[in-house]
Amino acid sequence: MSGAPALYLVDASLYVFRAWHSMPDEFSDADGWPCNAVQGFARFLMELLDRARPQHVAVAFDEALDSCFRNALYPAYKANREPAPEALKRQFAHCQALVASLGLAVLSHPEYEADDLIGTAVHGARRRGMRSVIVSADKDLSQLLGEGDEQWDFARNQRWSADGVHARHGVHAHQIADYLALTGDAIDNIPGVPGIGAKTAAALLAHFGTLDALLLRVDEVPYLRLRGAKACAERLRLHRDQALLCRQLATIALDAPVPEGDPTFGRRHADADALGRLCEHLRFGPMTRRRLYQTAGLAFTPPGAAVLDA
Repeated sequence: MSGAPALYLVDASLYVFRAWHSMPDEFSDADGWPCNAVQGFARFLMELLDRARPQHVAVAFDEALDSCFRNALYPAYKANREPAPEALKRQFAHCQALVASLGLAVLSHPEYEADDLIGTAVHGARRRGMRSVIVSADKDLSQLLGEGDEQWDFARNQRWSADGVHARHGVHAHQIADYLALTGDAIDNIPGVPGIGAKTAAALLAHFGTLDALLLRVDEVPYLRLRGAKACAERLRLHRDQALLCRQLATIALDAPVPEGDPTFGRRHADADALGRLCEHLRFGPMTRRRLYQTAGLAFTPPGAAVLDA
C-alpha cells in the first residue's frame, strides 16, 4: 500500500497539552484569557501542513474526559488525572475552531476518546484502500498500524511502521493491548497484573503470542526460563479477570461515531471569515496571521492596511 493515498490523523490533545506546558503565558485573547496553548498548537499545525502537504487529514480531540464508555467498565479509569482548568478548556475549543476554519475535519465525541476516533478512521481508510499516518508519540496508537501505515512522532521527527513497533516496545503492533493488559498503564490508571513489568510481559507474549493463549496455558508458565516464573503464574491466575478487563480498557475502538460526509476527510476550502474572526479574538500577530492564511491558501491583508479599488 506504499502508493496508496495517505490519511493523516492528528492526536491533537498531545500537542495542545505540550504547548500549554511549554509556551510562555504572556499570550492572552481579547477577553483576557490565556491563549498560549492555541498559539503553540497553531504553530505545530502550520508546520505539519507545510511539511506533509496532506490532502486527507482529520484532527482528533478528547472530549470524553470523564464520560468515556471505559468509565462504565472501570470507574477508576483516568481518575488519577486532575480536571483541566477552565483556561485550558477554553483553549481546546479555540483549537477546534482553528482546525475547522482551516478546512480540516474535527473529530470529537463525549463518549469516545481521540484514540477511538483515530482508530475508527484508520479502520475506515483501510477498507477504502488508503493508508494512514498517525501523528502522535502515544504508544497505545501503535496497535492500529497495519500494512502501509505509519506513526509519526512529529516533535522528534521519528516515523515507524508496524514492523518497527517491536524495536520500540518489545512487542508487535497487534500485541500492544495485551501488553498493556499485563503491565498496566499508569497514565490512564489501568492497573494491569500486579508484579508483571515490561520485560516479563514482553517475554510472555513472545512465548504465547496472545493474552488469551497465555491465560489458557498458564500452567506452563512456571516451566519457562523466566525469573520468578512460578510467582508470575500465581499472579496471572489470581488476576485473570483483571487482565481481561484491562485489555478492554487498552483496546482502541474501531466503531466510534465519526462525522458523516466525506469518509476520506479530504481538505476543504478554508473559511476566511471564521479564520479572520478567530485571529482577531486570539490577538494573533501579523506574522502568525500571514502564515495561517498562506497555509490555508488564502490572500492575506494586514489589519489596518488600505484596500485600493481596482
